[in-house]
Formats: sequence, structure tokens, C-alpha cells
Amino acid sequence: MTIDQNLFGGPDPTYLPEESEPLALLVDGVPAAEVAAKFPTFSLAWADLADEAFGRGSVIESYAYARVGYHRGLDALRRAGWRGHGPVPWEHEPNRGFLRSLHALARAAGAIGEEEEYSRCTIFLRDSSATGANALEG
Repeated sequence: MTIDQNLFGGPDPTYLPEESEPLALLVDGVPAAEVAAKFPTFSLAWADLADEAFGRGSVIESYAYARVGYHRGLDALRRAGWRGHGPVPWEHEPNRGFLRSLHALARAAGAIGEEEEYSRCTIFLRDSSATGANALEG
């Protein structure tokens, strides 16, 4: 049995493809805004932007960045065969941009009092990857 095996016969885990070029730019210290402008489908850049904005107290800006990263991630998941539910393993690093964007969206929604969205995103994150939820919720 593997860590990703679903004992209830649900969908297989979804693994997003690696995006080496935009990732290398982030690793090399290129600002996330530049990476997002050049690679707008790269959720990890949007997650970084959301975290940066939240860290400086710009909650609405963080919410907007997180929402873009979340929707870009949903698009990528669908292209990878995801059907609206099922595991999105945190252990697979290309999935982290989506998962981090989802977490950032929940965090910002909670901060602005959008309780329904906060709850929905928090549950979606935990259902997608309990490991990721634990890592992000710290």
C-alpha cells in the first residue's frame, strides 16, 4: 500500500506536471510578480504573491492573488485529469502552488470575515491533502 492509496475506491491522486522554468526563476530570486507576469498559469508565483501581501497586511491584495492562483491551479488540475475531487498530494512538489493558493485564499477569506468561503476552502484543502493542510496551517 502506498501513502496515496485510497482505501475507499475513490479517484486516484492527481499529480500536476513540473514547471521547471518558472520554478527556477523563483529559486533564483526573481520576484514573484515578474514570474507571474511571464508565466500567469504558474500557481506557485501567485501563492508567493498572496503570502507576501498578507505578510505586509494587505489582506484584500492577498485575497486577489490567492484567488488567481487557486483558479489557475484548478485549471491545471482539470488538464491533469482531476474531476473535481480526490487527493492532490502535498508530497508532489508541483501540487504545492495550488495547495498554497487554496490555503492563502482560506486565510484571507477568514481575515475579511468571509466565513463560508473560509470554511469551504479549509475543508477543500484538508480533503485534497491532509499533509499539506497540516504543513500550511502549522
